[in-house]
Amino acid sequence: MMKRIWHVAWREFVSTVATKAFVIGVLVFPAIISLMIVVIPMVINAKPPAVQGEVAVIDHTGVVFDAVKEGLTPDAFLARQEKIRKAVDELTPDSVKVAASASGQNVGDKAVEAIAGDVPNLEIVRLGEGADITVEKKKLAPPEGQEATRLALLVIAKDAVDKSGETFGSYQFYKAQLDDRIAEAIEDAVEDAIIDARIGHLGMNPDDVRQLTRVRGAETFTVTEEGIQKTNKVLDELLPAAFMALLLMSVMTGGQYLMTTTIEEKSSRVVEVILSAVSPLELMTGKILGQMAVGFLLLAIYAGMGIAALVSFSLLGLVDLTLFIYLGIFYVIAYFVIASLMAAIGAAVNELREAQSLMTPVMLIVMLPWMLWFWIAREPDSMFATIASFVPPINTFVMMLRMSSSAPPPLWQVWVSIGIGILSVWAALWFAAKVFRIGLLMHGKPPDFKTLIQWVRMA
Repeated sequence: MMKRIWHVAWREFVSTVATKAFVIGVLVFPAIISLMIVVIPMVINAKPPAVQGEVAVIDHTGVVFDAVKEGLTPDAFLARQEKIRKAVDELTPDSVKVAASASGQNVGDKAVEAIAGDVPNLEIVRLGEGADITVEKKKLAPPEGQEATRLALLVIAKDAVDKSGETFGSYQFYKAQLDDRIAEAIEDAVEDAIIDARIGHLGMNPDDVRQLTRVRGAETFTVTEEGIQKTNKVLDELLPAAFMALLLMSVMTGGQYLMTTTIEEKSSRVVEVILSAVSPLELMTGKILGQMAVGFLLLAIYAGMGIAALVSFSLLGLVDLTLFIYLGIFYVIAYFVIASLMAAIGAAVNELREAQSLMTPVMLIVMLPWMLWFWIAREPDSMFATIASFVPPINTFVMMLRMSSSAPPPLWQVWVSIGIGILSVWAALWFAAKVFRIGLLMHGKPPDFKTLIQWVRMA
């Protein structure tokens, strides 16, 4: 019996992975990711275009213009770039800085180049308080054939510094076709100038107030039973999504191949020939094991790519390697549950189109953790996340999310979830075996869920 099962499994595995479609499918996803990460930034210039032109200011307060002009000088833009560089350096893990330095790059310089670009050359012009705003706005979009030299028009409200009534006034910003990053820099300069003028109006020194209100970002650490380790916020948010994607992709790929091959063999009557040599149970078991190997191959390839990426950026030490062991365990459990349902659906229908109505509830259940991964990863100890990690068939996905989050669950919860998963595997295999046995040789009207339950009772 085992020999026949392994023969079916090997045939299922080889007939899937030896096709051009599978090889191309495996290579296309990494190629697209590589293209997005490496090639696209080289082709698309992320730097803001070099900007040169006039910024007109109508200052109804009489005290803001000089500060606005000072905030839009080349030196002010250089100071703003240096601030970005320091902020990026503080947020970037030391391991990434070392890896970037080894390749002759600086993370902060790259960020400044992408975010700020070249220093603009702006001419700040003061207009009289009686200037006609309608006329001045038209200079932002001159008639066709005339060159636009004015980039923006700023109108500072009279009560922007000295509040009238209960609130302060603000300013109006009219701009031409201007890069958003340059527009944001102008807005920042105007807002800083207004704030400094308000502080000065109250008799305080703006520089002193700015120093008092500036707080350097905290250096965050996570305290665990193993000790204290530095926390990387970006990695803490992306890691659960990465493990979730690996698990979901490998499980659904193997399950989809299993259902498709089952439907093809049934619709072409090939299954009738196969059943002359093996029993329905042997056929189902072999097909499930064969496609499990296909999914595991995909899991190994993409997990290996992820580990290689972590090693290349010297980030492997920030990831608990036992997560990959649990990833394999949860893959086996999740795959058997989903694949059993897929095999049952494939045996029950005659065409792939007929399977869609039966597949929809299964897909919705499986995709639920993916739709909620952000909230589960942010609050892995919440009541919802804890309960969901014990509810099959989503328990394996939710538990993988919780384990790869910044606050992993207690070990007893992990093994209880694994135990529940094993029981759900037994139940899914029992259900699939009943349906597979009856549905494989039945043709005609496709069944609904009520009919499938009747088949289970009959078998």
